[in-house]
Amino acid sequence: MDIVIRPVGVIRSPFRVRGDAPPQGRFSDEKSEIHIFPEYRKAAEGLELFEHVFVIYWQHLAERDVLKVVPRGKRNKRGVFSTRAPSRPNPLGLCLVKLLDVDDVLTVQGLDALDGSPVIDIKPYYKDIDSPW
Repeated sequence: MDIVIRPVGVIRSPFRVRGDAPPQGRFSDEKSEIHIFPEYRKAAEGLELFEHVFVIYWQHLAERDVLKVVPRGKRNKRGVFSTRAPSRPNPLGLCLVKLLDVDDVLTVQGLDALDGSPVIDIKPYYKDIDSPW
């Protein structure tokens, strides 16, 4: 089965290389910008209603042939599906960010993506359905 994914935008962040990015976005106060491509800007209408959004992005510098990694602070390898490691068969990143401004460019805080990462999707955070209980 072929899956075709088209980026809807690109991330501009202060993180240029993997070691620059925090292990999770919530550990950073840095601001990033999400530049939505013109043909998808109408899809961002209504985002101003939300304080937080999920950003799904392609970890474009990640290795795709890695199936096991040693998680941060651990000693033993585990399967990548049991970690948040960027290296994985389909290197999708998921980050919950604070939405600071919605204009031609989205300004967010707490994004752990590297500069130049393609944006796959943006989804609103709903406290009542996105928390386990």
